[in-house]
Amino acid sequence: MTEVSQTYTEDASVAEARKDHPMWSSRLAFILAASGSAVGLGNIWKFPYITGENGGGAFVIVYLLCIALIGIPIMIAEVMIGRRGERSPINTMRMLAQRDGLSQRWSWIGWTGIVCSFLILSFYSVIGGWALSYTGHAVSGVFSGASADDIGAMFGGLLSDPWTLLLWHSVFMVLVIVIVAGGIRSGMEKAINILMPLLFLLLLVMVGYALNSGEFMQGFNFLFQPDFSKLSTEGVLTALGHAFFTLSLGMGVMMAYGSYLPKKVSIVKTAVTVSIVDTAVALLAGLAIFPLVFANGLEAGAGPGLIFQTLPLAFGQMTGGVLFGSLFFALLVVAAVTSAISLLEPVVEWLEEQKGISRLSGALIGGISIWLLGMMTILSFNEWANFFPLEFIPAFEGKTVFDLLDYVTANLLMPLGGLFIAIFAGWFMSKQAVKNQLGLGEGAAYQSFMFVLKFITPIAVATVFIYNLS
Repeated sequence: MTEVSQTYTEDASVAEARKDHPMWSSRLAFILAASGSAVGLGNIWKFPYITGENGGGAFVIVYLLCIALIGIPIMIAEVMIGRRGERSPINTMRMLAQRDGLSQRWSWIGWTGIVCSFLILSFYSVIGGWALSYTGHAVSGVFSGASADDIGAMFGGLLSDPWTLLLWHSVFMVLVIVIVAGGIRSGMEKAINILMPLLFLLLLVMVGYALNSGEFMQGFNFLFQPDFSKLSTEGVLTALGHAFFTLSLGMGVMMAYGSYLPKKVSIVKTAVTVSIVDTAVALLAGLAIFPLVFANGLEAGAGPGLIFQTLPLAFGQMTGGVLFGSLFFALLVVAAVTSAISLLEPVVEWLEEQKGISRLSGALIGGISIWLLGMMTILSFNEWANFFPLEFIPAFEGKTVFDLLDYVTANLLMPLGGLFIAIFAGWFMSKQAVKNQLGLGEGAAYQSFMFVLKFITPIAVATVFIYNLS
């Protein structure tokens, strides 16, 4: 039985709500939007350096397994819940719990997601501002001939100047607010239809350049030739956590995006496609970056500074460095924007559902609130660099406001959100509703998916959560 032929028994209020509920124009539109959310700084900034820190190919294999066993099942569950509810994460969970005769406490999954996306965007936009700043540096040729000390001083100078950080943080948030305020089709879908093809084009150009750098095979072997002797238990758990983070899970994004997904679209095929696209971008980013790193005698495991300190040094030394440095940081900005609009959307969708609040007002209220909170992250790099607000708690000792926001969202809220999404969809949500939404029938595919969702995924996520707390 196909999804098109499935029938849904909805109450009158749900049917009424659907009349004015916006939808993505097509399956491709949702794939581009969800891929845009998943493809972000995590793929281009974080994935290469954590791969470098954990030995390369062996880490990649574990990461791919984690995507299959954790990322895809939770994405399917989250999109499924969102489409069934057709509301913001909070109201979706509240309504579905009521319809299935469950406790209203399940609405806390929605609250966790929206709070998580709100907090993440507050510091994500600051890092997006770094990418904007560095794009300007690359275009103006500042990196050309610069020494390692020059590049380090440039990055340190950016972080130590709160006014410059505020400027770029503000520019980035204005871009995001304008796109989200335009609505699903007129704003977000139109922007994504331009930005995502541009992202892939820029990435392929960078890979093409790396192919001719002279060290492409070294970079390729580093990514795909496993050496399990270099993979520690911590590396495995890092792969597990990053698989979760990179697909934008547990932060209300996929639930919000799923609420706009037409009923005729296959959730399973779409989620798998998005996961493949996201993984492909991460691997292509590695193929673009590591050959440049090796060709210039730099360190693959350079940590977070790989993008903002190590690569600018490489661009400053190579032929055509101004052009390709500009393209790379433009790619970083595009990836950041497509993810940022997805982080603002759950907040705006919830605000829209409150009486008398238009999408424009919701985008402004949500965006400005996030912009204000972002100032605390900005100050964490300079004026508040030695301010550790929760130092009296051992787990938070030595953490600035930025460190706390990053830790709480990545280590607590996202894993908890994903864990309870898997538990709700696997154990408590109406079984008939799950079958109707998935359209897999009752055969081996459905049984296998439910086994993974009910047992393997929650155990894996709980393992990461407990490890992060230790």
